[in-house]
Amino acid sequence: MLYLTTPSGPQVRAAMAAGVGLAWMNTPASGHILPPGQLWAADNGRFGKGWPGHEAWIRWLASLADRADDCLFAVAPDVPMDAAATLVESPPWFPRIRALGYPAAFAAQDGAEDLPIPWDDFDVLFLAGSTDWKLGPGARRLAGEAKRRGKGLHMGRVNSLKRLRYAESIGCDSADGTYVAFGPDKNLPKCLAWVAEVDRQTALF
Repeated sequence: MLYLTTPSGPQVRAAMAAGVGLAWMNTPASGHILPPGQLWAADNGRFGKGWPGHEAWIRWLASLADRADDCLFAVAPDVPMDAAATLVESPPWFPRIRALGYPAAFAAQDGAEDLPIPWDDFDVLFLAGSTDWKLGPGARRLAGEAKRRGKGLHMGRVNSLKRLRYAESIGCDSADGTYVAFGPDKNLPKCLAWVAEVDRQTALF
């Protein structure tokens, strides 16, 4: 299991560089420079205040295309908490993301399990949406279908060991959260311990 977060301090950057289960979640608004060889993912900034607009976002993604081989996925523009609107917003961007060399990620929102998902057009299913939905039967059903189809699976906003365990239990390859960013001195060791524990449990089974 990989845990993606922001590089909030030198100790977090060192852990990312060491390859101990931590990777870099990058956004257009972050302004960070990726170190050589750093494993990362490209979020779009739609959840929160970091969305720069469609053209600025695709320019940002294109500016990092020489790092696409190290990128787990790039999330297509979405509409947080709105599955129907996301299914209008995201699909036109999948081919452009792939053309830049990135695996394209689709951010599934509440109710997406009841809508026609364009599975062949993207590479990673990103479980976004509300907390209740992500932890409920609809998202779990989508997760199972994603794994059946050989897609990557990621869960957003995972900020506890309990939730990381759940993400792993439904087949997630990675998760992200802000837990480390709020007090990296204290929270980085805890987060690394979470990842190690989940990996040990996976190995046992």
